[in-house]
Amino acid sequence: MTAPPSSPPRSALRAFLAGEAGSGALLIIAAVLAISAVNISPQMAELYHHLLHRPLGPVLSARIGPMTLHLWINDGLMALFFFVIGLEIKREWLDGRLSTWEQRRLPIIAALAGMIVPAAIYLLVSQDHAALRSGWAIPAATDIAFAIGVLALLGRRAPLSLKLLLTTIAIVDDMGAVAIIAIAYTASIGGAALLAAMLVLGAMLLLGRLGVKALSPYLLLAVALWYFILLSGVHATIAGVLAAIAIPIHPTPGTPDAADSPLHRLEHMVHPWSAWLIVPLFGFANAGVQLEPNLLAQLSAPLPLAVALGLFIGKQVGIFGAILTCVRLGFASPPRGATWPQIYGLSLLCGVGFTMSLFIGGLAFPNAPELAEQAKAGILTGSCLSALAGFLLLRFVRLHPEHEAQLSAQEREITVDGDVRS
Repeated sequence: MTAPPSSPPRSALRAFLAGEAGSGALLIIAAVLAISAVNISPQMAELYHHLLHRPLGPVLSARIGPMTLHLWINDGLMALFFFVIGLEIKREWLDGRLSTWEQRRLPIIAALAGMIVPAAIYLLVSQDHAALRSGWAIPAATDIAFAIGVLALLGRRAPLSLKLLLTTIAIVDDMGAVAIIAIAYTASIGGAALLAAMLVLGAMLLLGRLGVKALSPYLLLAVALWYFILLSGVHATIAGVLAAIAIPIHPTPGTPDAADSPLHRLEHMVHPWSAWLIVPLFGFANAGVQLEPNLLAQLSAPLPLAVALGLFIGKQVGIFGAILTCVRLGFASPPRGATWPQIYGLSLLCGVGFTMSLFIGGLAFPNAPELAEQAKAGILTGSCLSALAGFLLLRFVRLHPEHEAQLSAQEREITVDGDVRS
């Protein structure tokens, strides 16, 4: 239900941070349930895989065959997830924390370094295994829901500037992940279907130029766009990002979202479904990795080791090194109210690559399910190490004097307010 103009919707930023924090916690629970289901007994593991991979619908594309629950989640619901990502990217780029080049410089450089260094480490560790090269992008992604969920556990100890920097880095990281999926993991393209998709996208853009604000025409065309992208051979989730680009936005700099802006209305409408249903459901459907009795040998195999080191070592080195270099060269300012150890803790949290990494892992080894399973083990290891190390560092490191003073002032206000009420 759309809020009236006199009552603007809740700020997208606050809704985003709150939604991602809760989604991150739910994602962790879903992943634990999936791992438990696969490892508790052979019968439960068989039931888990049967539920996900039994035919469940028509053949929409000869390339992927009959639709299953797993395909509906990964190719269908995840297109909606990418639609939300596209809306967030467009809003931030035109009306948010990435709306000027001064604001874009630090997160863009940090995110690029945070993708290049993990990919390089992956390729270095797996260089003697040619079959593993296609997985180079697996450790390049950051899971914003999981990372913000960990930050939320810290309460007020994490300054807002740190949450904003993590969010902007992750959004730029998502832009890179979308480009990688579209370019590196598209084997063949059907020209006729792709042309039809471009015509549909053109119609959506035309609606925006004509000033159409009703959401239903955009949503109907977005479904058609998804279908033609699916037929074209480009991964169907790219349709979500393309559709988001076509949604009009009414910029509202320095104020809450415009109630008559189609993009803001859609983001408020769709984001809760993405955060609270799609992301946890994806985690449950993709995190079920079989743990071997000799866990150390399983994790030290070339593929899991390359992924884990890329996430845990590559992310922190790339992102912290880029931020430090930018600040030392005077190219950007550090986040206000945050210490360098806290910025390092943020860099560690960026090594949580859960959702995007699992998604890319499935694309990297489509015909080698055993390698996709090995990649899952590395993703879980690298993400858990990054989350734990980042949380512990941010929990026990000294706060910035400015942030500490703000917390003390807030506590005094609460005490005074409590005395007055009593």
